[in-house]
Amino acid sequence: MGASMMGGNSRRYGGRRRYTPMAEINVTPMVDVMLVLLIVFMVTAPLMTVGVPVDLPKTKAAQLTDSEEPLVLTVNKDGKIYIQETAIELENLVPRLQAITENNADIRIFVRGDKEIAYGKVMEVMGQVSAAGFKKVALLAKLPGQK
Repeated sequence: MGASMMGGNSRRYGGRRRYTPMAEINVTPMVDVMLVLLIVFMVTAPLMTVGVPVDLPKTKAAQLTDSEEPLVLTVNKDGKIYIQETAIELENLVPRLQAITENNADIRIFVRGDKEIAYGKVMEVMGQVSAAGFKKVALLAKLPGQK
């Protein structure tokens, strides 16, 4: 006896073949959709790193290329401080950073300051972070081609 290649059982009844429907789910369309969604999220994920709007000053320095995502501190034009997108008071900054990083002093921390904020406020935040023992603290700025 031969096996049927049409996906269902076929039997001969009076010269006619009768096909039963496939009982298996066709996952090919679902895999196609998932691959498209994966590509969309891979492209858009780097664009959604920090949601606090800040007008950064421009610089001609080279762009950093690092595979590890850094922790970003933001000082907006009103002087409010954010860890990623969460607002925090300056007094609570160091304990919160130590809790987030699990006392890992080697984690990379970027400080973003609005170009209209006083230089002293940004340096005050950087001083707090450096005094807490974090070694890799850097300032962020816009590259000339960025908007």
